[in-house]
Amino acid sequence: MCDSYKADKMSRMKELVSILSKASEAYYARDEEIMSNFEYDKLYDELAGLEKELGITLSGSPTVSVGYEAVDELPKERHESPMLSLDKTKSRDELASWLNGHEGILSWKLDGLTVVLTYNGGELVKAVTRGNGEIGEVITPNAKVFKRLPQTISFKGELVLRGEAVISYKDFEEINRRITNDADRYKNPRNLCSGSVRQLNNKITAERNVRFIAFNLVSALNPDGSEYDFDNSRENTFKFLESQGFEVVERKPVTESNIQEAVEFFAKRIENYEIPSDGLVLTYEDIAYGASLGRTAKFPRHSIAFKWADETAETTLREIEWSASRTGLINPVAIFDPVELEGTTVSRASVHNVSIVREFKLGIGDRIKVYKANMIIPQIAENLTGSGNVQIPKVCPVCGGPTEIKALNEAQSLYCLKGDCPAKQIKSFSQFVSREALNVDGLSEATLEKLIDCGFIKSFPDLFELERYRENIVRLEGFGEKSYENLAAAIEKASHTTLPRVIFGLGINGIGSANAKLICKAFDYDIEKIKAADEAEMSGIDGIGEVMAGSIVSFFKNEKNLEMLERLLPKLDIEKPEINAGGQNLSGLVFVVTGSLNSFENRNALKEVIESRGGKVTGSVTGKTTCLINNDNTSNSTKNKTAKELGIPILTEEEFIRGYLS
Repeated sequence: MCDSYKADKMSRMKELVSILSKASEAYYARDEEIMSNFEYDKLYDELAGLEKELGITLSGSPTVSVGYEAVDELPKERHESPMLSLDKTKSRDELASWLNGHEGILSWKLDGLTVVLTYNGGELVKAVTRGNGEIGEVITPNAKVFKRLPQTISFKGELVLRGEAVISYKDFEEINRRITNDADRYKNPRNLCSGSVRQLNNKITAERNVRFIAFNLVSALNPDGSEYDFDNSRENTFKFLESQGFEVVERKPVTESNIQEAVEFFAKRIENYEIPSDGLVLTYEDIAYGASLGRTAKFPRHSIAFKWADETAETTLREIEWSASRTGLINPVAIFDPVELEGTTVSRASVHNVSIVREFKLGIGDRIKVYKANMIIPQIAENLTGSGNVQIPKVCPVCGGPTEIKALNEAQSLYCLKGDCPAKQIKSFSQFVSREALNVDGLSEATLEKLIDCGFIKSFPDLFELERYRENIVRLEGFGEKSYENLAAAIEKASHTTLPRVIFGLGINGIGSANAKLICKAFDYDIEKIKAADEAEMSGIDGIGEVMAGSIVSFFKNEKNLEMLERLLPKLDIEKPEINAGGQNLSGLVFVVTGSLNSFENRNALKEVIESRGGKVTGSVTGKTTCLINNDNTSNSTKNKTAKELGIPILTEEEFIRGYLS
């Protein structure tokens, strides 16, 4: 099989996994059908055929089901050979001289968590973190849910490789967006990735969109024990890994004559690169030559790391702006005379917390040096004056209420203590009307700010009483009769909602939309039961931990919150899912539905009935499947074939109704 043909097939496999995963997510998470059963099965069969042809199964493929697994602790294991750090330089000229006339490969130095993988007989058998370089933690179940990581490969010998587990900036921002408490948000993608990779429950890892990008093939032994021949070429090892289905680090072949051009290519790329990177790695193309150089006590000599020489600029600090948030956290932001950094003009930099303000001894009028961390995020590098005259506000800059410095995670942060601070209100209202909550179309933060400033809304129920201020609202800048009518219609539409949307919209610390659904389902969509629940009952819900349980119980014990709910709930038309009178007779059973239906409007309708009785509907047939529901049990679909191979019953719709619903 030629390389270009295999590469095309691999590209198509990745495309199919992406298409089918999106279809499954839409169907199971949002109850939307974005393709027909026929089309899904056709693409599924194409993917299964490619997997069989290439002998490779990609992570996330709907043809396999990786079970979730929880452990009490991560076992530790010593690496066969120490994983040393690389020597570093910030000089582009030094990179060129380091090559010493040899060819090299220049690639990203990814900023995540290094993981060592071992495959045997084509199967992933072990994954271990770098740890301290000598001893790492075994995270094999977690690695099996990494995105873009092959579960099986066509190479049947023993393969050991290293790569970086990473989380993209986009996924990092989305995960942080769902965390309502500012203090609980992750500081950067690397911290989030490290925590995600080392979870004791790999279900959490799977939800974090961790990607694995290979950067080094350690060894490859054929089934007979002989070494696989890569013709002494490092580039050939990368191509081999790509042929096995791995996502491999972006790279460029270099010599002394073109390495400066290659570095400049990466320097421009990093501005919009989706994966965190803190530099580059230069490796000799000649494997034997690199190995012959040996190592020092600290570093191997076959590679060297290049760290970006951060461009710094000196400027004058003019102000510390204190920015309040929904949870009351007040973040300091440095405002300084504009300077050019990495091709853009910057005049602001987050200082993060009170501890950093004090550490830098910041003062208005100080001369400071600023830079862009990893050429992206403006930061203060140094305070050349250190006057320390910045005063930590005793009152909130938004509401004038008292503030307090609290120590969280070894860092001191400033908080507003006033419960009805407008800054808190704007952010709280913003979540309450967001798409995943009440979904009030067109109600922006700017509009909320106007309504709050005018005193028209002070708590959530006030949104549904705006008619009292109609004459005032239509005279606001940017408003008019038409704008008011549109807003009123959107609010009226939003009043017809569901309990999970309401629970999420309340802004309870740590409770996202998915958690809200779990809680509502556990308490039969009864708000009174939720209000009366204690922490033991809450934490007993699968997926709700002690911290989240404590947050929601505390919320419903608060008198002000209860008073607000007494006003809010009568204004809402909360649709309650039908709780099946037959009880939970399908609890613990797993079903797969395929093909057209007769007695039910669509698969979603049947899915709702099954779930209302405690059952679960999945997208693929596995050994855990109770039965496959398919009116055409003679078809040659993949689901039918798999069910027959595994001995899973295939029932028609009528047979299922008689056997399970009657």
